[in-house]
Amino acid sequence: MTIIDLLERNAKDFASETALVELNPEMDETRRLTWREYELVQTTSRASYRREITWSVFNEKANRFANALISRGIHKGDKVAILLMNSLEWLPIYFGVLKTGALAVPLNFRYSADEIDYCLGLAECDALVFGTEFIGRVEEIAEKISRGRLLIYQGNGAVPSFADDYNELTANSSSVSPNINVVEDDYAAIYFSSGTTGFPKAILHKHRSLIHSARTEQNHHGQTHDDVFLCIPPLYHTGAKMHWFGSLISGSKAVLLKGTKPQTILDAVSKEHCTIVWLLVPWAQDILTSLDSGELKIADYQLSQWRLMHIGAQPVPQSLIKRWLAYFPGHEYDTNYGLSESIGPGCVHLGVENVNKVGAIGKAGFGWQTAITDPDGIPVKRGEVGELCVKGPGVMECYYNDPKATAEVKRGDWLCTGDMAMEDEDGFIFLVDRAKDVIITGGENLYPVQIEEFIMAYPKVKDVAVIGLHDERLGEIAAAVIAVKPGMECTEDEINEFCKGMPRYKRPRKIIFADVPRNPTGKIEKPKLRKRYGALGLVAAENNA
Repeated sequence: MTIIDLLERNAKDFASETALVELNPEMDETRRLTWREYELVQTTSRASYRREITWSVFNEKANRFANALISRGIHKGDKVAILLMNSLEWLPIYFGVLKTGALAVPLNFRYSADEIDYCLGLAECDALVFGTEFIGRVEEIAEKISRGRLLIYQGNGAVPSFADDYNELTANSSSVSPNINVVEDDYAAIYFSSGTTGFPKAILHKHRSLIHSARTEQNHHGQTHDDVFLCIPPLYHTGAKMHWFGSLISGSKAVLLKGTKPQTILDAVSKEHCTIVWLLVPWAQDILTSLDSGELKIADYQLSQWRLMHIGAQPVPQSLIKRWLAYFPGHEYDTNYGLSESIGPGCVHLGVENVNKVGAIGKAGFGWQTAITDPDGIPVKRGEVGELCVKGPGVMECYYNDPKATAEVKRGDWLCTGDMAMEDEDGFIFLVDRAKDVIITGGENLYPVQIEEFIMAYPKVKDVAVIGLHDERLGEIAAAVIAVKPGMECTEDEINEFCKGMPRYKRPRKIIFADVPRNPTGKIEKPKLRKRYGALGLVAAENNA
């Protein structure tokens, strides 16, 4: 079985039921009036812009796009890149690609023109589907990337001269499945690493990875046909899509929300009767800040149906969850750990029954195995720090066209994650830090995640990132980049006094008040911070010379 089979089953069993809703509360009236309507898209009138499609229409749109691609020469084994913002078209396009037997290649919407060109070349893509927001970037490289490659525009307004029209192609294509034989052992998708450590790598997965992620997600969070999932993160990333696979396998409704403001999120949960919400740490922090300040009041929303809030993509401060459960004591909570190389979240998870272990990422997920090893691959003792390795049906095949990088992270069937972790006496895994982010100061290893979690407990701190700066005497020192909550003032002396609760060697030697940059999946972009503030360490070294 593949996820294509799940979609076709839903189209048969739940044909007239809502599959997807697109909400864009921040779309202005002018853009709403110029939005192009499509034959297979149903619209509803709301104060905010809202569209929805049924499972039957979802499947028909996927079939139409699959047949359109086939008519333009796309075959099984080819690769089709997708460069779109979250929308009602995103998932039908993704499934349309899979139905041809081709590989779907989602691209990060933040990529520059050069990065788009690089990724298309690395993955050897045969086609690119792109949206309105990317016309300028694609136009910069159109002459180069259009050589031997199909370009398809999906969006509003005039179709660029260098691209085919998605609407025209699909309108003239059959809504019947092309019936290409696709099995679990076929290649399905190429995802790109988040790029927090440099240029992205192309991650190759088979269909078995995708179907296993759907089974894992439902096993962890118990999605039923009555659940409604609120999806906010970008669909190009494995995290958002693989959590949505819980809706796919249960045939339940999902809401694609464009917007991350606290009021926007609670409005969507209330009006769409959402039962499951996956948040990134910054969004959860913003909701709590708005509740603390009185800007938002829980009583103004219909939230009683909301049963599960879960977080992934980064370490989760214990203080955040304690505050969350104080406001929402009836919520189940789960932490999800994963990476694109293991087809997104789920290879490790806390489990809703283990809220007493908040702070841990949990234990091996459904169908997964874990090990914490030393640099030679030998398991370390419980309580010792080592590299987290995972094994299961969702491990990538390889980094496409990069055997050297593949050999660095795969040991047989095991994937070495690059994350440093330790296991407690109960078998729960605690993430310590990325191996590349470890700070060595005076011969001692400092794990920034531990320092960040401590500082996050200070009431005035909204976000924090700890990086290493050069020091002539100690090698490196820890520097804390701190974002203060809106409307509050905080001093270096306050932070230093609070940090006296940590062992002296762990205390940050430098405090910087500034925004903390995060990528679209919520991960701190530490290379940016090291580049931005690295000179401070060099200046300090020169002054001490």
